[in-house]
Amino acid sequence: MTNPLVMNAGIVTILMLTIWIGSIRCRNASIVDAFWGLGFVLVVWTTFLMTNPQQRSLVLPVLTTIWGVRLSLFLAWRNWGLPEDFRYRSMRDKHGPRFWLVSLLTVFVLQGLVMWIVSLPLQTSRSLEAGNIGLLGSGVLLWLIGIVFEAVGDWELAKFRSIAAHKGSVLDRGLWRYTRHPNYFGDFCAWWGLFIVSRQHGAPVWSVVGPLVMSILLLKFSGVALLEKSLKKAKPDYAAYVASTNAFFPWLPRKHK
Repeated sequence: MTNPLVMNAGIVTILMLTIWIGSIRCRNASIVDAFWGLGFVLVVWTTFLMTNPQQRSLVLPVLTTIWGVRLSLFLAWRNWGLPEDFRYRSMRDKHGPRFWLVSLLTVFVLQGLVMWIVSLPLQTSRSLEAGNIGLLGSGVLLWLIGIVFEAVGDWELAKFRSIAAHKGSVLDRGLWRYTRHPNYFGDFCAWWGLFIVSRQHGAPVWSVVGPLVMSILLLKFSGVALLEKSLKKAKPDYAAYVASTNAFFPWLPRKHK
């Protein structure tokens, strides 16, 4: 029987190549964002069906599906009708006629590789036994906290941006009063929660590389660091927001000096 890791590598490759071809046809690499969450859903259910589904727990596939479908639907709704994201536009301007190849390697292949690595806890979970019920419950609770932060943070930001008068302003209410990136913090919690759940269903310790890679990306590369750089340039009030509000982990706002 084919190893789920090998099967999922092939499925992720086919998925990303298909999306890449679609991006060339519509001249918009941003479409990859809407498929990010769904890729993990595909991986977790492929693994489930390949490893004696009648003997497996549905907890991990269901939690992953809720996370992935919510994220993909939100990103598809948010990006619908909008021009290509500035990250991809700048790459397109820089590389010109070679963008089709550059985007394949640095956007689609790279995201596919990251998807495969981050999903290692999903791919290596095997057992029906729940292990330590207390730890399993802790993982589900952490995942739930993450989903709430992601969903509420995304909703608050979308509502804020829908008001024309708020253009150029900083959202500092709701969850955004306690962390400058509640959606990224939520993603962080959701994936560590999924890792704990996967450990209780047989995933090996080394699969911790999945949530670790996701955490590094959120904190240092494609998440907080990248967004903060552009926000500081675009929003004059952002410096004051930075001075009063934690970047990632939620906490009470600091008073201005």
